[in-house]
Amino acid sequence: MSEAKVQDISVVCPGQRLGHADEMLSGIGTVLRSNYVYSTLAGIKTVAQIDGEELPIVQVILPHVERGHSAPEIGSVVTAKVISVNPRFAKTAILCVGNTPLASTFSGMIRVQDIRATAKDQVEVYQSFRPGDIVRAEVISLGDSRSYYLSTAKNELGVVFAQSDAGVTMIPLSWCEMMCPKTRTVQSRKVAKV
Repeated sequence: MSEAKVQDISVVCPGQRLGHADEMLSGIGTVLRSNYVYSTLAGIKTVAQIDGEELPIVQVILPHVERGHSAPEIGSVVTAKVISVNPRFAKTAILCVGNTPLASTFSGMIRVQDIRATAKDQVEVYQSFRPGDIVRAEVISLGDSRSYYLSTAKNELGVVFAQSDAGVTMIPLSWCEMMCPKTRTVQSRKVAKV
């Protein structure tokens, strides 16, 4: 069995040039292109000298991320992905509680009356959320046996990420509109003040 001696450790991003192919071998999490080694992952770069090899080997490994084992609680701020919308509510998959990613997703529901704090009778779910949107919301109730009830009725809650029909990340214009920078089309959303 060969022995490895670690020479260098640093954090790298995808596409970052790690070195010339004459100086190192490409390992896990890297790719060789045009005589240069590039990272294919966001992670920790290690350069190790392996016995029997002339050149050191560079690899990028994912850092260990501790996933939460807890469930959302009333009052928790969660990050969720909108799965579907209908005139009465938006169905979501809860991905994170606070800054902690969950080991498994939980089902959430943002009812029409829980979208905004004012003018609740004028709210339309499709004008606030679209499938694929990422939202910040607060857990207001444990809901029924299938879903947590969520609210976006505060300024800091609502859509934090949305993609346009052109597949481009949209830019918030106001608390109720986002724009596609590619096509310049404006769509209605309940935008979070982040």
